[in-house]
Amino acid sequence: MLAGNVEVVFQPIVDIRSGGLFAYEALARTSKFDGPIALFDAAVAQKQVGRLGRHLRELATASCPAHALFLNVHPVELAEHWLVQPDDPLFMHEPGVFLEITESVPLSHHALVQSVLSELRGKGIGIVVDDLGAGYSNLSYIADLHPQFVKVDRGLVTALHQDSRRQKLLAGMARLCADLGAQVVAEGIETRDELLAARDAGVQFAQGYFVARPAARPPLPEIATWAQRKSPSTVMKRRRSKLR
Repeated sequence: MLAGNVEVVFQPIVDIRSGGLFAYEALARTSKFDGPIALFDAAVAQKQVGRLGRHLRELATASCPAHALFLNVHPVELAEHWLVQPDDPLFMHEPGVFLEITESVPLSHHALVQSVLSELRGKGIGIVVDDLGAGYSNLSYIADLHPQFVKVDRGLVTALHQDSRRQKLLAGMARLCADLGAQVVAEGIETRDELLAARDAGVQFAQGYFVARPAARPPLPEIATWAQRKSPSTVMKRRRSKLR
């Protein structure tokens, strides 16, 4: 059984201005398959996506009972009935649950998916569009799924502080998400400069190795006074003014 070959690890998501902990993302890990994608490909082939997803939710909620959780859900699972079972662990997790739907995989059975998501929202489950900026880059996901959060793909964040065009692109995306009622999480933050550039672009939350690496025991982020630190662009402006 596929569920017997998995475990979960946790990575914190923090407020980008204060460094305060907001939630943890639960990430699947497996030794039998070459990563989570291969694991879920096998689950799709064996028609076990729903069973595997539920097992991962059981592991995540049991291992991190005191904090809000971001949980990944495969699009195939949205077309099944596992997620709306009243005894599913996601409904028992009092700190709150946000389901991540990857933007790089197209949703099929659109009407059924919308019905499932509407039922989940009615039961207090938050929706997250994951990997925006990767794969199909379909902005209609934000309009169609009514997410509370949008996670920006690592590809837009890498060396963000060195690329003014991507800074403007991210700032525009952050404004668009705000207009549609969603907040933005920058994934894959690995350096202080990337974090500060994302903050200056209007991103509200951060996740990545700079905050903390995934761990079986939910790790505490390195709480820092990020809001008081100067961004690279601000420092450069001050240096130029002194030279005049």
